[in-house]
Amino acid sequence: MNRPIVRLYVLVVVLFAVLVGFTSRWTIFQASSLRDNALNKRSLLEQQRIDRGRIVAADGSVLARDVRTREGTYTRTYPSGEEFAHAIGYSYVNLSQAGLERFRNAPLSGRSDSELQSILNQLQGRRKQGDEVVTTLDPSAQRVAQSALAGHKGAVVALEPRTGALTVMASTPGYNPNALRSNSTYAKLTSDTQGTPLVNRATQFGYAPGSTFKVVTATAAIDSGQFTPNSTVSGRNNVVVSGVPLQNDNGESFGQLTLTQALAKSVNTVWAQVAEKLGKPTMARYMQRFGFDRKPKLDYPSEQMSSSGEYYHGHLISPLSPRVDVGRMGIGQDKLQVVPLQMAEVAAAVANKGRLMTPHMTARIVDPDGRTVERITPHVQSVVMKTSTAAAVRSMMEAVVNEGTGTTAQIPGVQVAGKTGTAETQRGAALNNVWFIAFAPAANPRVAIAVTLEKVPGQGATFAAPVAKQVMESLLGSLGGGHG
Repeated sequence: MNRPIVRLYVLVVVLFAVLVGFTSRWTIFQASSLRDNALNKRSLLEQQRIDRGRIVAADGSVLARDVRTREGTYTRTYPSGEEFAHAIGYSYVNLSQAGLERFRNAPLSGRSDSELQSILNQLQGRRKQGDEVVTTLDPSAQRVAQSALAGHKGAVVALEPRTGALTVMASTPGYNPNALRSNSTYAKLTSDTQGTPLVNRATQFGYAPGSTFKVVTATAAIDSGQFTPNSTVSGRNNVVVSGVPLQNDNGESFGQLTLTQALAKSVNTVWAQVAEKLGKPTMARYMQRFGFDRKPKLDYPSEQMSSSGEYYHGHLISPLSPRVDVGRMGIGQDKLQVVPLQMAEVAAAVANKGRLMTPHMTARIVDPDGRTVERITPHVQSVVMKTSTAAAVRSMMEAVVNEGTGTTAQIPGVQVAGKTGTAETQRGAALNNVWFIAFAPAANPRVAIAVTLEKVPGQGATFAAPVAKQVMESLLGSLGGGHG
């Protein structure tokens, strides 16, 4: 055979192979990632002609639905307005998608249909319709949370400890997703660098957790066997930690305190000494079990969630790093930045006898014919601690609410277990980021919660604990009460 012809033949074969390879890459292997790319508007344009599935709350109230226009296309509307904006997100051609709208886009847009089903629907003349997403969100409690946060920058997250179901996700300031149809409104919101209303404070941009992190330290101390709730440690002021004296709140000094007393009174010097004795490897091990150092496993867009842990110059670092002051980390200071969802998970793990359940916002997915095509079942994310440890830490957190810094979270007839937290943001101005984490009823927990408020002139007990109390009361009422 003529050599030039052979070369030409080989070249054609190679080019054909390359063509097949790239075609397969874009149409098969990477089709999903291309379709879900936030910059790809083609799928959104196609979806204008699809009756997108509804998103509904746990009680059946509609949170998002499609409305047909005179042109025969569909546009999204959000009946609850600002109330569920950060949880549900939005879906618009001009903006792409966010929140649950983005995470559950495939079933909502009808892409969960098989090819055969899609062909049958076309032959039958049926308009393509998306599945309905039923969430675990509680509208009554969500309204209470939004109202309690009004006028503040902050967030509330509530979970069912035994299932991981997310019942409340509130973040303020917020926005009305219906207004995002206007490009000018979206531009105005994105340019608001002070309020940052598009940021979901429940899952993004961590805050120093303050003394709420002492629950993590207490868990590590007891579960590792190095301490018991009755172990005593000096609570004197100005104990030297990492070569620098550490102060208690208001410079108060104590004698020997049990760990239970130290948690109830939130004594910094006790817990810093405990963390130093435990050491970085032990603290790192329990932080990992709680879910620190990685993004939460919520059914929510990864790009709208932040990892909780130690940060240095904006980068997540290991708790084992030489840059970490383990004593101050153990009291929620040093370089810690955590999101409220993570701290709600801390409370939920203690509440659920040491087992942390994977958080989820979706309860089930229902097709247009009313059939449940997927049901989200509870799944254990990790076993954080022994059952006996969870019981011990629960008793310590009960003492915080009964006689310690968290008395403002007391609910008549319901035993609450909790922990306050205060992190200074401006020395001299007395502006703090304040926290409260809790679960109730303590003996048979139905709700675990985390509340944080930015830059308030006070402490967690004054600002965050009352918010948590209101939301817990609403959830316990909607769950049929619950004493214990």
